[in-house]
Amino acid sequence: MNQQLLRQIPKVDELLKEPKLEALLAEMSEKIVTRAVRQGLEELRRNVLEGKIEQLPVREAICSRIAAIAYREASPSLQRVINGTGIILHTNLGRACLSDKAAKAAASVAGSYSTLEYNLATGGRGLRYTHVEDLLCRLTGAESALVVNNNAAAVLLTLSALTAGGQVVVSRGELVEIGGSFRVPDIMEACGAVLKEVGTTNKTHLRDYDRAICAETKALMKVHTSNYRIVGFTETPALADMVELGHSRGMLVIEDLGSGCLIDLNQFGIHDEPTVQDSLRAGVDVVSISGDKLLGGPQAGIILGKKKYIDVLKKHPLTRAMRVDKMTLAALEATLRSYEAEKAFEEIPTIAMLAVSQERLQAKAEALCAGLVSAGCNAQVVATEGQVGGGSVPTKMLKSFAVALEPKTGSVDEMEEKLRLGMPPIIGRINHDRYLLDVRTLKETDFEEIIAAAAEAGA
Repeated sequence: MNQQLLRQIPKVDELLKEPKLEALLAEMSEKIVTRAVRQGLEELRRNVLEGKIEQLPVREAICSRIAAIAYREASPSLQRVINGTGIILHTNLGRACLSDKAAKAAASVAGSYSTLEYNLATGGRGLRYTHVEDLLCRLTGAESALVVNNNAAAVLLTLSALTAGGQVVVSRGELVEIGGSFRVPDIMEACGAVLKEVGTTNKTHLRDYDRAICAETKALMKVHTSNYRIVGFTETPALADMVELGHSRGMLVIEDLGSGCLIDLNQFGIHDEPTVQDSLRAGVDVVSISGDKLLGGPQAGIILGKKKYIDVLKKHPLTRAMRVDKMTLAALEATLRSYEAEKAFEEIPTIAMLAVSQERLQAKAEALCAGLVSAGCNAQVVATEGQVGGGSVPTKMLKSFAVALEPKTGSVDEMEEKLRLGMPPIIGRINHDRYLLDVRTLKETDFEEIIAAAAEAGA
């Protein structure tokens, strides 16, 4: 039977003459369509040999499958997705969404020449960092600022430029590892600094830092545990006390603040997230943060602090290797201007998603659910919880509302796959055999596409 079915599989040339694929050839290159035909036929052969089908699909169905493969092949690998997970800063989905102003600013300089390193006032060469340095200093109170390509680079540059050849004192409870096996001890070694661990996993006292300081010590380092928390029987010295100790002993005090918050999150019920301004007011010499976490901007590593130290970083050879491009700077400047104009809640998606009320979330969920039900889908509104994500605020769950979808035929896993492989891809999560779309991370402008895709996926 297998051999008989295999002989019935059409040839590549035959399928390329089918009207559906002839029309496809008018849209995209012959190479892509031909490759898709071969992939589709190989898939058919595999299904036959594995006994998954007892008869071949009709030509129309074969061509439809090939067209789907071709469209997927022709689509960009990096593409827009609809995030229904409820995770605001989803690292795998690109972390912070840019504001409309930031996206337009990046697109504007991407498609034309720009003043990246040109000073219009003098007609001479300028510095790329001046586009955001004054803004950062005004917003945070820092004396100076520097932007590199991400916070890992910011930490690497800071330690390399300011502590190489010396000892850096860090609490054992702060020897973090972030994504991609970026570990504080390994970075110390790469920077030519010697790590001195103090305290225990759950408790570190000021006296532990004091006892560790020796002639080789160059800095005390504080690392914000932004992607985990040690809770229970714990203790750590106040940042201001660390600064006072370090400065009294002639030590530099550095803080890797990570998630990089510029506004007080207590108003959203998030009580353990320090702000950049808090650290600088405490007297920390150099602070580094991420641009694409709680700041809500593009991927960047932002270094803030005292001018004499930032000047050293600016002259270090690694700075050029870690510098940011014009699109990043344009998007970051636009994001910072929203903060300066006190419009972060209205204009920056990350902040807006944190600030949205439960009433508004429920109304969004009901609107999406009504549209799905009208399209014939099995849908209902359910209460749920989400996360900030992106290695930020690890202990806080955000109450939210979701639309739960149940397939009319097939399994919920099959429905999830159809939605994930659609155009655009829709990423939700499965909970108790229901497919959930958390509306906190959905845009209302996405609802029409979600409804059409869900109906087609057999919800």
